[in-house]
Amino acid sequence: MPLPTITTPSYELELPSTGKKIKYRPFLVKEEKLLVLALETEDTKQISTAIKTVLKNCIQSRGVKVETLPTFDIEYLFLNIRGKSVGEEVEVNVLCPDDEKTYVPIKIYIDDIQCEKNDKHSKQIKLDDNVMMEMKYPSLSEFIKTNFDFKDTGSNLDQSFDLIASCIDTIYQGEEAWAGKDCTKKELQEFLDQMNSSQFKEIESFFETMPKLSHSVSVTNPETKVKSEVVLEGLASFFA
Repeated sequence: MPLPTITTPSYELELPSTGKKIKYRPFLVKEEKLLVLALETEDTKQISTAIKTVLKNCIQSRGVKVETLPTFDIEYLFLNIRGKSVGEEVEVNVLCPDDEKTYVPIKIYIDDIQCEKNDKHSKQIKLDDNVMMEMKYPSLSEFIKTNFDFKDTGSNLDQSFDLIASCIDTIYQGEEAWAGKDCTKKELQEFLDQMNSSQFKEIESFFETMPKLSHSVSVTNPETKVKSEVVLEGLASFFA
């Protein structure tokens, strides 16, 4: 007689980028092992493959392409899938801002962590009266790099330019348009190099105001007795 099959529950959430509802299930033990083994290698490519595989397995709604989901969608999904898999709360070591050296463990319910949106955020950047850029959000590869890249891959400036270039969707000039995916890295680099500081700050604003996981916690420093409010942002903050 075969052993019984264990029923896996399913849950629903809204993707922050579109508001579209999708169904998902928790990690299974075999998927948890896959993630742990990949993280132990500290190899970005293996980690990327493992996370992609696990997310694809756990998402039950059709038509969801993990590779093209914005970073903040993936973070929100990953956080909730993990929460339903290993527990509804996470313990985070929060650095007290008054002395910047004392850490305090704080428990946070995953359902309280939301994806914060900024009203000033826009994907369209007007560079001058004739030239405009349409941006796209960083996707799975940038999610991996931000949260699980253990190796230094170059200077911060180089990485910043690479990120910006990868997020250029379309460049418009009058009635002409150039798709970022059809341009070489060198062409995009030369295009960015032409900008003045004011124009480049508009691009930085796109990333700074992009939706992100965010949660405020109150922490009291046991050494100084000072109470502070700390805002945690991004997936990595909730696994510290």
